[in-house]
Amino acid sequence: MTGGSPSGSPRVARAPSWLIALGNRVFKTRDLLFPVVLIGLIAATEPRNSGRAIEWLGVAVATLGQLLRATVVGYRYIVRGGRNREVYAEGLVTSGFFSLSRNPLYVGNLLIIVGLLIIWNAPLTYLIGLPFFLLCYRAIVAAEEAYLNEKYGAEFDAYCDRVPRWWVRLGQMGEATRGIPFNWRRVILKEYGSAAYWIAGAIVLLMIRDSRFFVGITSRAPYFVALAVVVVLWAIARYFKKSKRLRE
Repeated sequence: MTGGSPSGSPRVARAPSWLIALGNRVFKTRDLLFPVVLIGLIAATEPRNSGRAIEWLGVAVATLGQLLRATVVGYRYIVRGGRNREVYAEGLVTSGFFSLSRNPLYVGNLLIIVGLLIIWNAPLTYLIGLPFFLLCYRAIVAAEEAYLNEKYGAEFDAYCDRVPRWWVRLGQMGEATRGIPFNWRRVILKEYGSAAYWIAGAIVLLMIRDSRFFVGITSRAPYFVALAVVVVLWAIARYFKKSKRLRE
C-alpha cells in the first residue's frame, strides 16, 4: 500500500498482508458468518449458573454497545456495508464521533457480542468466541485501513495520528458533536433491524437460562410478551422505512 505522512515516511504501522486478506474475506461474509458462529457457540455449550447478576451485566454491556452505535449513527452516519461486498468508502469521514475514535461502530458491535456471551456465560464461548470476534474485527479494520491508506494517503495517515483506532474519547464528545444535530430518524432507519435481532436473541438466552436455573416453565410468558413487543416495533419501523413515511 502506498501513502504516508506529509514528510514522505509512513506514520501508521500497516497490518501484515495475511491480516488484510483475512479482513477482506470476512468483510464479504460477516452478515452470515457472525450470526452462525455465535449461534453455533451457544448451541454447543452449556451455560453456568452464576446468578442474576451475570445476566444483568451482559444486558448492560450489550445495551452500552447499542447506545454507542445509536449515538454514532445519530450524529454522523458512515457507510460500513461496502459496495458489492467489498470494502468501499465514499469519503474520509473524520468529524463527529469519528473524531473520537476511528471505529466506534465496531466497538459498539463488539460490546453487543460480548454482552450476549456474558448473558449465556459458558466458559467455552469466552475461550473461542472472544478471540474469534476480536480477530475478525481487527482483520476487517486492517482491510479498511489498507483501502483508505491507498485512497487517501497522507490525509488518512494524519487522521490516524490524531485519533485512536479503538478507544473512544468520550471526554471530548461535547466538543466533537457541537453544532451537529442529532438525527433520531436516521437512528431508527439504520438501527432498527440489528437492534431487534440482538435484543430478541438476548431475550431467548435469558429465557433458556431462567428455565434451567431459576424458575419453572410457567414463567416463560413474560419472555414471549417481550419478544412480541420487539417484533411489533421491528415491523412498525420497517413499515415506515419501506413506505418512506419516515426519512432521514
